[in-house]
Amino acid sequence: MKPYFKKQIALPQDHGSWVFILSPLLVGIFAGGDFTCATFNLIVAAMSAFMIRQPLTVAVKAYSGRRPKTDLDSARFWVLVYGSISALALLGLILEGFGYILFLAVPGVPVFAWHLWLVSRRAERRQAGIEVIATGVLSLTAPAAYWIGIREYDSFGWWLWGFTWLQSAASIVYAYLRLSQRELEQSQVYPEQGRRASVKSRSERWQMGQRALLYTSFNLVVSIGLGWSNLVPRFIFIPFLVQWLETIWGITHPAVGWKPTRIGIRQLIVSIAWTILFIAFWR
Repeated sequence: MKPYFKKQIALPQDHGSWVFILSPLLVGIFAGGDFTCATFNLIVAAMSAFMIRQPLTVAVKAYSGRRPKTDLDSARFWVLVYGSISALALLGLILEGFGYILFLAVPGVPVFAWHLWLVSRRAERRQAGIEVIATGVLSLTAPAAYWIGIREYDSFGWWLWGFTWLQSAASIVYAYLRLSQRELEQSQVYPEQGRRASVKSRSERWQMGQRALLYTSFNLVVSIGLGWSNLVPRFIFIPFLVQWLETIWGITHPAVGWKPTRIGIRQLIVSIAWTILFIAFWR
């Protein structure tokens, strides 16, 4: 059995992606205000579906010659494990009267198929577009958890989906900005670092970060407008304000020479802060 238990096959290796499934789940659970057996089944189904991505990706890489064929047995094993767990959890949701929630999984099928096709073509890296779409699928867990919590369908849950998707999309675009900043030309000495670090002109920095700023500014303006129109809680813009301020800071303080891990940890902290603040002001 030992060959089956390979961490790089059983667990997702892009650790920053965990927040994109956990954040909407937590938002939906707290917005629903109740934790039931059905909520537990939703968490199990969502997490197992999220986890199955890794062994399926490994299997596609093995079939396309990017990984050794010896990884196939382990990949099949974990696909079976996660698939079985997910099926049982979904069955539990159906028996508890929440079968309609399964329709939320439908958009995930073509998106995941698209990802696997890109993997087979060795073109899955630096695909911000599909990552943004994929987080939209993951964000559907927010209304699902909300509906389970209130024990009925309520269109108000779509606001949760929209807000969590907007946050995730902006987070991805900002992460790409920070990663691209690592490659800036070196031109100014930072004594405390003992080396030359990159610095571009102020206008170039803002131009480089305009897409990230556009995303976070849009989120902030929309959340302010909806709040003051009394369509959603009035102060729900505060979490988006934090994300907007982080983007401003990131544009004016390029991540020159930063390791990807450092960028990821800072992104994780901002996402956790956003989730906590959103839950607090939504309630």
